[in-house]
Amino acid sequence: MAAPAVENAAVSALRSVMLQVRQAAERSGRNPGQVRVVAVSKTKPVSLIRQVYDAGHRRFGENYVQEILDKAPQLPEDIEWHFVGHLQSNKAKLLLAGVPNLALVEGVDNEKIANHLDRAVSNLGRNPLKVLVQVNTSGEVSKSGIDPSGCVELAKHVKLRCPNLELSGLMTIGMPDYTSTPENFRMLSKCRAQVCKALDMAEEHCELSMGMSGDFEQAIEMGSTNVRIGSTIFGPRDYAKKQPD
Repeated sequence: MAAPAVENAAVSALRSVMLQVRQAAERSGRNPGQVRVVAVSKTKPVSLIRQVYDAGHRRFGENYVQEILDKAPQLPEDIEWHFVGHLQSNKAKLLLAGVPNLALVEGVDNEKIANHLDRAVSNLGRNPLKVLVQVNTSGEVSKSGIDPSGCVELAKHVKLRCPNLELSGLMTIGMPDYTSTPENFRMLSKCRAQVCKALDMAEEHCELSMGMSGDFEQAIEMGSTNVRIGSTIFGPRDYAKKQPD
């Protein structure tokens, strides 16, 4: 069990983040209610997540299938879980079956995983699953995500050929040093405009998930509707505890 002092620090950090989110939204003339904060709890113990939950937060994210499968059953059912990042197609059904309260998959980066998720939702008889198409806006080979030139076709595939999926928008991970992050965010906004034009969607109905601990304020000012905050809330990662995907 995590030490109470660490848990209290996480709750304090969450409150600070929520204030920063509100201020960033107001600076850009936006309603703070338009920005969702996902507390990314990878490598962190259930006891620490529970403390943040008890402080009123309900949206949590995980990056590894085995980790979310272990944690979700130990925590309240009203948590809205997000799976963030690349998902192997052979883990799709396992993920959906093991986490009934999975609210969003942030990381559909090819047609194969879209098809696997679509079939899994159908086979399990659950409500349509919200997904975001992951776009590699930085061009880094180490990053998952479809090339911006392919985002429209992938979005079309999800929207038109995957009846059990709900295309909710786009997501990206900016450059780690943040110097190129504004360009990455601008690229995702450009992709959204192209996708919405091609699919005749209103841009306000197409989310932008961008911004993490180091750049979430800037992301909000540039239109993000979903920020993924991990280490700023929970402290540094303990990658020795990392679970295999």
